[in-house]
Amino acid sequence: MAKEAKKAGKTVKIEQVGSAIRRHSSQRETLVGLRLNKIGRVSELQDTPEVRGMIYKVRHLVRVVGEK
Repeated sequence: MAKEAKKAGKTVKIEQVGSAIRRHSSQRETLVGLRLNKIGRVSELQDTPEVRGMIYKVRHLVRVVGEK
């Protein structure tokens, strides 16, 4: 956990704005991985290339609320 505390620099806050109904299962699983699965939920995650890739995959279902 000490390494995580050192890397806790940038974060990105995202909100789900679209429904996962009638979406491919990999997109639904990506939303769960981003800690989203209902419209209106907001999640704050570390700003890493992996998270950015997940956001890109479901960019039509989420919006970036803020970056720190």
